[in-house]
Amino acid sequence: MPSLSQTATPGTSLNAEQSAALIAQACPAKDYKDQRVLLIVPDATRTCPLGMLFAGLHEQIGAATRQFDVMIALGTHPPMSEEAICERLEITLEQRRSTFRDVRFLNHEWDNPGALRNVGTISAAEIHDLSGGLFEMDVPVNINAQLFEYDQLIIIGPVFPHEVVGFSGGNKYLFPGVSGPEVLNFFHWLGAVVTNPMIIGNKWTPVRKVVDRAAAFVEVPKLCFCMVVEKAELAGLFIGSPEEAWDDASELSKRLHIEYKERPFHTVLSCAPKMYDELWVGGKCMYKLEPVVADGGELIIYAPHIHEVSVVHGRVIEEIGYHCCDYFRKQWDKFSHYPWGTLAHSTHVRGIGTFEDGVERCRIQVTLATSIPEEVCRRINLGYRDPASIDPAAYAGREEEGVLYVPKAGEMLYHLRDRPAWAREM
Repeated sequence: MPSLSQTATPGTSLNAEQSAALIAQACPAKDYKDQRVLLIVPDATRTCPLGMLFAGLHEQIGAATRQFDVMIALGTHPPMSEEAICERLEITLEQRRSTFRDVRFLNHEWDNPGALRNVGTISAAEIHDLSGGLFEMDVPVNINAQLFEYDQLIIIGPVFPHEVVGFSGGNKYLFPGVSGPEVLNFFHWLGAVVTNPMIIGNKWTPVRKVVDRAAAFVEVPKLCFCMVVEKAELAGLFIGSPEEAWDDASELSKRLHIEYKERPFHTVLSCAPKMYDELWVGGKCMYKLEPVVADGGELIIYAPHIHEVSVVHGRVIEEIGYHCCDYFRKQWDKFSHYPWGTLAHSTHVRGIGTFEDGVERCRIQVTLATSIPEEVCRRINLGYRDPASIDPAAYAGREEEGVLYVPKAGEMLYHLRDRPAWAREM
């Protein structure tokens, strides 16, 4: 099928009727008669009008299919309740019991070996080529076994600048969305070694190459709906193979989701939206803003609603703390047995730095103004501010003073127009 797309004119968004027209072109009902179809969708940590596409696809092909199910691409995030999935799909519990009663809701189980299937191995030689010589090791490729019960996979999700892969979307909803831990841990650490500032907002990163290579092992037919979202509305919809749809969508994301600043800021107040309910995802408030913090400056993650470091990974994070990549790489014998994905998260939150002669020097200070207790913040090597002591409005309108206030952080990427050496494109 040739790829399809529609982009809203500036200042407007695509509505349900326009998206339904594209869905009808991409998915003729006759092509889905008696087919088993699985929708792979993001959890609640991604802003997008998912309900519009879910309802549009169900209306278009639901009656023709033998099965029409939904799997949440959790990666390593906690599973969602049925009520939470209904909210994510923008349906009521009554609609769940009536219109959508035959749709199965499935949570991915990344940490259950019995739920996974091995589909191949990326060889050490390939990893050497894909990583630009940074690594040379075999990487097993495991993915949720339930995918192979279906005739068609339909991936639906937004595209934003992303700290690990460059831009989210496309095959990333398979790896790590519904994958096993091996490839997930590998390419997250690969991204950490390259570093967040040199990956985020760049398209053809080593990690994207690994993700696409892993996806090539999944031979179930795949169709991808890539959304580009502006202010929670649909600015563009791109439909095709995961590779083609993502390629086109990331170009629009590049135009809409990167804001350029002329000079760095000594203080950044980065406010986490409620959809980031733990630091594991709230760290995006650092990733997207690290490039515009001045050397020696401070980034404050303001999120009074965050009480947890991570439900799934908190124990490991409290053991290792938050550190720059150099800290782990130069003590690899001490840390290599920890999950590499968790090590990568640690370095992304703490940012660029060095570790020489037993002394860690990070480029900026990262401070939590959350409901995580001060003693925990200190133990994990982050600063602490009582969120009650901060009036966000006091930070607004002070860019000329070197203070940046971001009321909803985590999806827009901020870059300096003239990037310093540590943040230049690959």
